[in-house]
Amino acid sequence: MIGWFLLPGLFTFSLTPASAGHTNNWAVLVDTSRFWFNYRHVANVLSIYRSVKRLGIPDSQIILMIADDMACNPRNPRPATVFNNANQHINVYGDDVEVDYRGYEVTVENFVRLLTGRLPEGTPRSKQLLTNEGSNVLVYLTGHGGDGFLKFQDSEEVTSQELADAVEQMWQKRRYNEIFFIIDTCQAASMFDKFYSPGILSVASSLVGEDSLSHHVDPAIGVYIIDRYTYYALAFLERVRPNSTKTLSEFLAVCPKRVCISTVGVRTDLYQRDTRKVPITDFFGAVRPVEVIVDLAPVKEIARIFQKDEVSSNRLV
Repeated sequence: MIGWFLLPGLFTFSLTPASAGHTNNWAVLVDTSRFWFNYRHVANVLSIYRSVKRLGIPDSQIILMIADDMACNPRNPRPATVFNNANQHINVYGDDVEVDYRGYEVTVENFVRLLTGRLPEGTPRSKQLLTNEGSNVLVYLTGHGGDGFLKFQDSEEVTSQELADAVEQMWQKRRYNEIFFIIDTCQAASMFDKFYSPGILSVASSLVGEDSLSHHVDPAIGVYIIDRYTYYALAFLERVRPNSTKTLSEFLAVCPKRVCISTVGVRTDLYQRDTRKVPITDFFGAVRPVEVIVDLAPVKEIARIFQKDEVSSNRLV
């Protein structure tokens, strides 16, 4: 009678990702404003950066764009730090922040080229969004906005139509599986009005005609330190673990009007899945495709392989 032996490493089955076609995660995190009085926008974007890194997205798959360097600003009484709370619980600048686009590199042109993959030849990998049709992409935008536009550096604007057309190019070029837009600006909902590509989920900190408000001032630096929407989003994300069962639906409700003051806007008509059934880690975490190969080998065959290896070893000796 031939016995059978399960040989580790010789088996084959695959663990299917949470959604069909979802194989990897990327994050594009953008602060578009400059100047010390906009400290809160840097704290906003670094708060989200810290969260996605903690939940497993590596720096190689995070594009961080910061228009000003608050950590090294001469007005900062705590050099090399950025805090999102006056109690200084969390230094969101950390020890290993990797900024991919900084200062005057944060432009509308660079942002659109990044999304669409139309970058100049020789652009470093760290400045490229190397996504594919299996990528779930989190896009977080913070700064100053108005009805149908987002300001960059107080000198130029990207319009809602331009953003929608850039996303359509991404879809046509198979650069994403799903996209989750989070926009924390005044009149933020106007930025997703023009979207028309499939697989897009969007949330905005304010509706058209509304301001997105700041949360609190840090007396030590004399300016607002974080915006309301991102403050409550971070409070939620701090309770999320990589194996969390929390859903996108729960995240979309993190800032009710009684605490946000502005009205949070959500657009789901382009998104095919039920947000009540989508784990938040589908966008804030990392997918690690695992393929394990299984095969059954008879004991006699395994013995023959081991004998052959032993003979080879003796010859070497």
